[in-house]
Amino acid sequence: MNGLLVAGTTSDAGKTIVTTAICRAFARRGVKVAPFKSQNMSNNSMVVRVAPGGGAGPWAADGYGEIGRAQWIQAVAAGAEPEAAMNPVLLKPGSDHTSHVVVMGKPAGTLGARSFTGGGRAHLAEAAFAALDDLASRYDVVVAEGAGSPTEINLRANDYVNMGLARHAGLPTVVVGDIDRGGVFAALFGTVALLEAADQDLIAGFVMNKFRGDVSLLAPGIDRLAELSGRPTLGVLPWHPDLWLDSEDALDLDGRRSESPDDALRVAVVRLPRISNFTDVDALGVEPGVDLVFASQPHHLDGVDLVVLPGTRATIADLAWLRERGLADAVLRHAAAGGPVLGICGGFQMLGRTVTDPEGVEGAAGAQVDGLGLLDVHTEFGAEKVLRLPTGSALGHAASGYEIHHGRITRGGSGGGAGPWAANEQSEFLGGAQSGSVFGTMWHGSLESDGLRRALLAEVAAAVGRPAPVSDVSFAQRREARLDLLGDLVEQHLDVDRLLDLATSGAPRGLRRLAPGVEA
Repeated sequence: MNGLLVAGTTSDAGKTIVTTAICRAFARRGVKVAPFKSQNMSNNSMVVRVAPGGGAGPWAADGYGEIGRAQWIQAVAAGAEPEAAMNPVLLKPGSDHTSHVVVMGKPAGTLGARSFTGGGRAHLAEAAFAALDDLASRYDVVVAEGAGSPTEINLRANDYVNMGLARHAGLPTVVVGDIDRGGVFAALFGTVALLEAADQDLIAGFVMNKFRGDVSLLAPGIDRLAELSGRPTLGVLPWHPDLWLDSEDALDLDGRRSESPDDALRVAVVRLPRISNFTDVDALGVEPGVDLVFASQPHHLDGVDLVVLPGTRATIADLAWLRERGLADAVLRHAAAGGPVLGICGGFQMLGRTVTDPEGVEGAAGAQVDGLGLLDVHTEFGAEKVLRLPTGSALGHAASGYEIHHGRITRGGSGGGAGPWAANEQSEFLGGAQSGSVFGTMWHGSLESDGLRRALLAEVAAAVGRPAPVSDVSFAQRREARLDLLGDLVEQHLDVDRLLDLATSGAPRGLRRLAPGVEA
């Protein structure tokens, strides 16, 4: 099988970035390349065709599924059509101890924390291996991303995401280390040394990531690491401020600050405990006239122009948290003063009158809670997940997006009743509703539509009496520019020819085995 595994010394070492960059670099060389991640754990996902063109596996039914957002952006980098096989197992955390499982794009029950140390994931491994084999039969090269560290020796017996995957397919493996954290030489050497001998045989080299400074200062350490390990460092990627991609997890919720915050529209995104698909606000963050922050306290909403309630994996639980924190009252005060509010998916459901869960999709069956009452909408959860790629228009502009939700929306009448919506005509808005300056949509990703995003910001500016930001930003072009930047950096700082040779020829024979190299 032609392929490569990108592993890392730790979580957040840069595996996603490096995998994405290699996909772009290989694609530039005319290689038909597919990204792959056996198992992703993230509440940021994307709707895709389950099997574009029919596919060859047992999953080759028509319809939509969901994969991790990171694998979707990697497919974009590779110039490949995203599909469920690129992330066959997606775990969406529902609590500290359980995750909702998605297999080949479709819901497949839940997984407890103890399942990670037993044989309860054998069916997931089978699905992952079958998906990888299928992709390899249709692409020249598969660039696989590992998860966490390959040296989680407590989990090795049932591993199918790191060296278990590499052993299944004979994938040469490159280990990425984050030099910005310190201790990178020890981390890289130790990652190899703790592996059993057959795993070590597949570790073909290292990549150092996020370096700041004069790379020549690393030369003595790189040379010594090669002497001790018998493996080369295939390059050192510099730290770069513009390397952010569509965020994969909640570690990246730092906001996107404007260079002129006093003149910018101030946008606060509520940082819900179970926030999901928060990549929705990335498009706001690229606007030079927007100062975007994440908010977790009521005072964080003071003086802002737009409050955004993003998606959530647990609408009812996060609505309770919103009230406990005093943030619900802060949102209501903002709206009562004429301040614009935007709710997306779960955030939109919170803005309605009621949320009910008759079948216990999110927890206790029969649960019913009051929403914030800013929109005349009722939500009822159903067991079957809705997955769609809708298109339409709003505010005079074309828009598209994607839907991932269990909630079914029922809109009330146009005005009337006793809620804040009574003074305004309520209308449909991107699968949701709008009443005055309160907007709610079921469409994730709709703000990536440039005309709609600018029209919404103009509505916000008019509502708060500020000038509308002037912008010609294309979000799609910005994303492509970031991917090209990744490709450029890889070409300049990594040995791409060597990486491609590894992917097509396999790991070199006779690689040094390091102590302890203990057999499992």
